[in-house]
Amino acid sequence: MSMSTHATHTGHDHTHGEGCGHVAVPHNDHTDYVHDGHLHRAHDGHYDECEPTAHTAHDNHDHIHGEGCGHAAVPHGDHVDYIHDGHRHAQHDGHYDEH
Repeated sequence: MSMSTHATHTGHDHTHGEGCGHVAVPHNDHTDYVHDGHLHRAHDGHYDECEPTAHTAHDNHDHIHGEGCGHAAVPHGDHVDYIHDGHRHAQHDGHYDEH
């Protein structure tokens, strides 16, 4: 799975947590929050952008995501990720990528 870079999200004066009004997305050992079309997470007193650094295809994915597929849809930049088995998938060139 792709690792995220340590890119600090500056100027973030909102504290994320239960009931904060933003979609919480489980991601490996932490929780990402959808805010302004991107995802970020708490880290050492600030928030980091939580974005993949490499193209990592999710192999053997036989489920097609879309409206009504049963998985939570998360707006992410110019596309939609889907929460599946505790991680995010994004459709890309006929397959799904780990996000």
